[in-house]
Amino acid sequence: MERKMKLGMDVVNFNAAGIDVGSRSHYVAVGQELDDVKEFGVYAEDLTALCQWLMECDVTTVAMESTGDYWQNLYTELIGFGFQVVLANGKFTKNAKGKKTDVKDCRWIQKLHTLGLLTGSFLPDLVTEQLRTYCRQRGNWIELASSATHKMQKFLKLLNFRLDVVVKDVCGLTGMKIIEDICKGNLDPDSLAEHRHYNCRKPKEGIARALQGNNRQDYLFGLQQELDNHRFCQRKIKACDQEIGRTIKRCIKERPERKKLKTIEKPHKRTNKNAPDIKDMNQLAFRYFDGVDLFAIEGLSHASILSIMSEIGPEGFKKFRTAKHFTSWPRLAPNNKISGGKILSNRVPKGSNRLKIALRQAANAIGNLKDTHLSDFFKRVAFRRGRHSAVSATARKLAVIIWNMVTKKLVYHPPRPYLFLDQKRKMGLAKRIKKQIDKFDLKPEDLGFDKTLNIST
Repeated sequence: MERKMKLGMDVVNFNAAGIDVGSRSHYVAVGQELDDVKEFGVYAEDLTALCQWLMECDVTTVAMESTGDYWQNLYTELIGFGFQVVLANGKFTKNAKGKKTDVKDCRWIQKLHTLGLLTGSFLPDLVTEQLRTYCRQRGNWIELASSATHKMQKFLKLLNFRLDVVVKDVCGLTGMKIIEDICKGNLDPDSLAEHRHYNCRKPKEGIARALQGNNRQDYLFGLQQELDNHRFCQRKIKACDQEIGRTIKRCIKERPERKKLKTIEKPHKRTNKNAPDIKDMNQLAFRYFDGVDLFAIEGLSHASILSIMSEIGPEGFKKFRTAKHFTSWPRLAPNNKISGGKILSNRVPKGSNRLKIALRQAANAIGNLKDTHLSDFFKRVAFRRGRHSAVSATARKLAVIIWNMVTKKLVYHPPRPYLFLDQKRKMGLAKRIKKQIDKFDLKPEDLGFDKTLNIST
């Protein structure tokens, strides 16, 4: 005789609702019956009506998918009405095989949320979200400026102006002055070569030889068009930098005690042409992170720090309980798959975000440094597993260091302090002097010093 068994699950979230987000309508389920499902539009008045209907149904918590950009306005409206909102990744709400409809989807989301089987995605605070908007828009303009630069190089080659051979950066000081003069109608090679910057390796004669072109009018017209695009993108990038600076300073002003914080200057941190043009970024970042000096970490540039500020922010680190949770979010930690006590796979999961890209770029820069704690770690991994694996491992190590510094207010103290070029020269000079003193057995009086002076070897 067969026994009938029932498998029950405890209800975790009472008065829960599920929403299937769409581009033209949202389906909302407050229960598992067909009468518990209702469709709403996407206009502002429809979103308000949706929230009011949920309040009438005594709903306190809502789950929805992060579908494209359609969820953002609805999420803001739900938070404004005081609902507890769980924004779940779409891969965690996939239904079982069968006919797929919007009604079934919203009921399935409501069931999963009621049983507590959905986890929410990371969402930054309002200030970080605003900063993220400016920084991502800035990144878009940098991509467009890069595209314009490549097209300028193409038209220069078609004109037989081989500026790329004699100049390291076509959009550098020498290159831009030459291109601007060409667009003004000056096609004399010797006259164009006069724009050579004193740091340029090639002489004026070599630059003049590379600027003997065919002077076709159609290519000159295209070059002028791309130069205008490049100038336009640079103006937009500068405007984004100004808004980013204002947002950071406004956030610091909200807490007056941060204004008194000050860290040491770091002239060794070089900036390239795509670095944010924000004055005193070192001090601003130190105050923004409430006295945590992320610039002390070798390999982190101005762009890297700005990505950390805009993608997660100082408050976002607190949402991750441990460093392992934090490294798992940008997909920097290995995804161990274990069966029968054996590790079947430990690959890093696929997927990427801007924070992961920034940390990997910083890790790649660390791989080019010498005699540092992190560069030694990079080279050890690269020797065993290759450079690609070393970049991933160093990026994860960077994420752990940053999480500990921000959450625990720690100072970066590597086991081996990093010496910059001027410090290395000073240390080397001191070692050579000590060797000579030992070699010739010199005394203080032999060097003209006071007898009481003690020179330790």
